[in-house]
Amino acid sequence: MIDLYYWPTPNGHKITMLLEETGLPYTIVPVNIGKGEQFAPDFLRIAPNNRMPAIVDRAPADGGEPVSVFESGAILLYLADRTGQFLPTDMRRRVEATEWLMWQMGGLGPMLGQNHHFRNYAPEKLEYAINRYVNETNRLYGVLDRRLADRDYVAGDYSIADMASYPWIIPEAQGQDIAAFPNLARWHAAIKARPATQRAYARAKEVRPEGQQPMSEEAKKLLFGQTAATR
Repeated sequence: MIDLYYWPTPNGHKITMLLEETGLPYTIVPVNIGKGEQFAPDFLRIAPNNRMPAIVDRAPADGGEPVSVFESGAILLYLADRTGQFLPTDMRRRVEATEWLMWQMGGLGPMLGQNHHFRNYAPEKLEYAINRYVNETNRLYGVLDRRLADRDYVAGDYSIADMASYPWIIPEAQGQDIAAFPNLARWHAAIKARPATQRAYARAKEVRPEGQQPMSEEAKKLLFGQTAATR
């Protein structure tokens, strides 16, 4: 029913987590971003920003032609509405969940992505850039920790807002001590223990059995050297 264009990254994990929770049938279509498969013309028709994940719903709820969706936040919203799960229907609670989804999309993901880049991939270790993004990661961990001080999940019940943020919390790769954020640590452990989360991460191993490997120089050029004229 759902074709998921996927590679095992935090944004990719978001979607497999939701699909495994809902039980909606799906097929993974691997998009090896280190080999430039995100630039294939067929993929660009679905995801014009040449980024995964993206989906094609072959049997949409309206019974019409297949629906394609790109951008991980948009996919989460689409699938939550599609299944009636993991997004509140009550207006106020829905706003709350959507706020935290946008917080992840606009802040947590981009800032932690820059953390990964300057700590792990940049050809020069630029102290200012590393400190800038490690400190911002720390700030964002604090925002999430305070939010979780009086609730189990960020918007009350477990929702797409949690699934969006969870894959980005990788303390050992981000210069963070999760013990300094006890509410965040408790939340992270609870989501990690969910059977659907475990199944989602098992799918990652099916797609990339060798796991995370050092990035080649060619892959770095593909991922970090794009301009408007690249493709």
